[in-house]
Amino acid sequence: MHTSETAGSGPAPRSAPRGVGGAVWTALALVYVVWGSTYLAIRVVVRTMPPFLSAGARFITAGLLLLCLVAWRYGPGALRATRTQAGSAVLVGLLLVLGGNGLVVLAETSVPSGLAALLIAAVPMWLVVLRSATGDRPPLRTLGGVLLGFGGLAVLTVPGISGEVRLSGVVLVIVAAVLWSLGSFSASKLSLPDNPFAGSGYQMLAGGAGGIAVGLLRGEHRSLDWGAFSTASWLALGYLVVFGSLIAFTAYVWLLQAAPLSLVATYAYVNPVVAVALGALILDEALTVPILVGGAIVVVAVCVIVSTERRR
Repeated sequence: MHTSETAGSGPAPRSAPRGVGGAVWTALALVYVVWGSTYLAIRVVVRTMPPFLSAGARFITAGLLLLCLVAWRYGPGALRATRTQAGSAVLVGLLLVLGGNGLVVLAETSVPSGLAALLIAAVPMWLVVLRSATGDRPPLRTLGGVLLGFGGLAVLTVPGISGEVRLSGVVLVIVAAVLWSLGSFSASKLSLPDNPFAGSGYQMLAGGAGGIAVGLLRGEHRSLDWGAFSTASWLALGYLVVFGSLIAFTAYVWLLQAAPLSLVATYAYVNPVVAVALGALILDEALTVPILVGGAIVVVAVCVIVSTERRR
């Protein structure tokens, strides 16, 4: 998924430097391409691997690797967390990783990766809804963007209603976007571990453990056939662990402190475009009229919301 692995739970951004150098553009390119490509990788994984067990294994592996890197880079003390911080990390991890990412993985067993990415692109819209429900009053331009975005979501559900893809899969992705938004929103309100990388590691472990538990409850282990796992699925899973969960996330957190927020935020509407293009080029996913029109509306709506919010 990509969207970021822990959107909204990173460190509080500091004032960005005035210049935008080559390192910033390199990191931004990583976030654009890698997070945009995670939808394609997920689709390849679930072709031969069980959804929740594979997702759980991915995040447990990534979480352990990240925590080891934190201990190596900052010292074991960086892994410390109070009981409240640990509990908050578990809650956010379950919402983001198990709910947000896990449901996308399950949905991609029947929904094209490009369509899933476009539905997830609506996360900024749901965040505005959550903020409004808690008393915040977004500008009229932001609310206009949200209404436009919901129109785009309505168009994107047409393939499910018409039977081109499973409607249940489309609904799963929409629910995943809501849970991801709720996790991101909660992360901004809760007390999380002081080191943001350690916090992300704990969230990955919690969400990954939740994924394994759900996979076992669904009985995914009963039909487990290791010999049936394709080489492509193994490579895609490794790509998700190393590039999706470690490299791109690290680049994102660094960008929050090194680049203008208005520039970093562009990932929200570039990722789905990358995902749709890769899905069409590599997996031959159909670019139907509802996907093109609805996707364009959602991307424009997110662009309006992000650009308006970054000015506040």
